[in-house]
Amino acid sequence: MSSKLSTFMENVIEESGGFGRFQMLLFLVTMPSKLGMGWSMLMMSIAGAVPQWWCMHGPGNSTLGRYQNDSNLHQCKFEGTRNITEECEQIEFDDSLYTIVNEWDLICDRDGIPSTITTIQMSGILVSGLIAGQFADYYGRKPTYFLSMLILLLANIGCVFSVNWEMFAAFRFLIGFGLGCYITVYYTYMIEFTPTKYRAIIVTIPIWPMGLCVFAVVGWWLHDWKYLHIANAVAIAPFLLFFGLVPESFRWLVSHDRLPEAESVINRIARINGRPAPDLGSLVDITRAEVKANKRQIYSIRDLFSSWFLFRTTVLLAIGWFCSSYVYYAISFGVENLSGDIYFNFFIIQVIDIPAMLLTYYLVNMIGRRPLAVFFYVLGGLAGMAVAAIEISDIADKETLRTIFALITKVCVVIGWTGLQLLTSESYPTVVRNIGYGLQSAVARTGSMLAPKIVYLNNDVPGIMYFLAGGCMLLTSIACLFLMETKGKVLLDNIKGSTTIIKDPEKERLIPDTNSNIDYTGNKTNMNVDGVGFHENSLMDSSDMITAAEKQIEERV
Repeated sequence: MSSKLSTFMENVIEESGGFGRFQMLLFLVTMPSKLGMGWSMLMMSIAGAVPQWWCMHGPGNSTLGRYQNDSNLHQCKFEGTRNITEECEQIEFDDSLYTIVNEWDLICDRDGIPSTITTIQMSGILVSGLIAGQFADYYGRKPTYFLSMLILLLANIGCVFSVNWEMFAAFRFLIGFGLGCYITVYYTYMIEFTPTKYRAIIVTIPIWPMGLCVFAVVGWWLHDWKYLHIANAVAIAPFLLFFGLVPESFRWLVSHDRLPEAESVINRIARINGRPAPDLGSLVDITRAEVKANKRQIYSIRDLFSSWFLFRTTVLLAIGWFCSSYVYYAISFGVENLSGDIYFNFFIIQVIDIPAMLLTYYLVNMIGRRPLAVFFYVLGGLAGMAVAAIEISDIADKETLRTIFALITKVCVVIGWTGLQLLTSESYPTVVRNIGYGLQSAVARTGSMLAPKIVYLNNDVPGIMYFLAGGCMLLTSIACLFLMETKGKVLLDNIKGSTTIIKDPEKERLIPDTNSNIDYTGNKTNMNVDGVGFHENSLMDSSDMITAAEKQIEERV
């Protein structure tokens, strides 16, 4: 059962035209912004890649050709005169790929720095995930959304002018912070304008992988990490121009009792959709009743654990987000370990996500969010285990089989995580939706922070990366079994409404809700709630039901 306000807000969307011209325009001016976000997120897959390099030693070391052989490839030391091992003092890089490794000689005893920079970037997302959710719930979805893009624009430009890897790492942290703000607010913002039937579109339109496919092509064309950051800034800049066109979420405005502004946004939606303005006459009374019932309007992460339902949901989702993030980014950042050209491999592991996400749209609406997630996490877990087994074995066509099963694992985590993102957005009430999504985004970053280091470790311990990936996906499938299915459910708006969906059938309890709009006058069945009996003719409406229950419980106590 959802609150009366939640049902009213869903009806407002439908009366304003449902998924009409306004929603299409909103998608058109916001969804392409994911292109720049994807580039920022996975920039280090190419900008931090290690090109081929050779140790130049001995007389005539200015001639590269004589040293381009396996004996000098990636050799930090060489055997000098009198059989004494010496450090390589001059390195030559393959100029077909110019990354931060070339820029600051991040090889040999400094070869762990690129993965450390990636981890620093992900820590920025972790920090902002803890802050941005509360910021967006307090100051609004719109300012948080545009602030995130402004941070990303400036930080990408700052990377170009970095004079050492420490300065570069600091700007990558800011990029991570901006990404965390964006991820936290974007899906919540979009879902609050979208009718129940079309929510899946938000996470299943494959803008993200399409943008990353373009990134692979641009990377192949430019071959330079500085030019890639400039291109990233250029891709983000145009979307800041839409600040005056994009409205604030009317659900957020209502939840903060800013009703005149909410009414203006609703009327604008109806006008653009070619519909008459919906009747909002009862909105004031319903909102005030909800605010009075909830008693306060400032929420925090603590409220995500204020009921058994929210506590259980938050913990189970956290398991899924941590594991999904680790698997997705371990495969993405590990692209240079696959055989073949880095740009082609990056393109392939992204392009396969496009049909996967399109398929997901139909599956989440046909079979539901939870069954979809469970099935693909199990399948992906088994595929990940297969990759680990292949890496530690010595079989024919090892590289081909490893690539095939790695791609299967990647597709499965993309589909499963999409279902999990929908479950996350639809499980939390409006007043803590951004806080909840922000917390899960922050938890996910712990997985993505771990991923670059495990990719680095996999060079010395083959199979560990995919063994952990397979185990994580199987663990997530178990966690998803205990989440509530949200397919076709009305979005909750307040925490009080969420307490009415935590009940187990064996432990059903009557929770009085003076805002309930459910009519019991047509109920012709006997009821027994927590030992209190109700006959079909003993109750005429929900208020009588609540009064009778309270009296009988008081007498029993």
